[in-house]
Amino acid sequence: MRVINTIEDAKALVGQEVGLSDWIVIDQHRIDQFAEATADHQWIHVDIERAAKEMPNGKTIAHGYLTLALIPALTGKFIEVRNLARAINYGLNKVRFYAPVPVGSRLRARAKLLQARHRAGALLLTSEIRIEAEGQRKPACVAETLGMFFFNEDA
Repeated sequence: MRVINTIEDAKALVGQEVGLSDWIVIDQHRIDQFAEATADHQWIHVDIERAAKEMPNGKTIAHGYLTLALIPALTGKFIEVRNLARAINYGLNKVRFYAPVPVGSRLRARAKLLQARHRAGALLLTSEIRIEAEGQRKPACVAETLGMFFFNEDA
C-alpha cells in the first residue's frame, strides 16, 4: 500500500504502478446479481443454456459495466490517503472493454498513477486501471479514473 500524507507525496508517485490486486473469480452468481441490480438481463449474461449453444466459448460473459464496477473493490488497498475527510469518485476520462470476461474467469486490477493535482480544495488523482483476465493477452478493461480526496482541515 502506498501512503499519501500530502499532495506532494501523491505527485511523487506519478508515473508509477501503485498496485496490483489479488485475483477474484467472476462466477454466475455475481453476474446474475449485477443483472438484477441493473435490470440488464441480456441473454449473453444470464442464459447459461443458450450461451452453451450460441456463444463462441459456450459460456455466459460478465457485463462490461460489472467489470468496471469492480474497480473500487479491486483497487481499494492500493493507496491510503492519511488525514482523509472523504473521498469521491469524480468520474472517468476514458473506458475501453478490450476482451469479454467469460463466467469462471479470474480478474485482477493493476493501477498506474497518471496525475496528481490540487483541485477545488482536494487532491485529484487520475489513474489508469487495467483489469486483467488470467490467461488472456488483452486486458478485459482499461479505464482512466478520477478520484477526489479531501483532507481534514483541523489536523
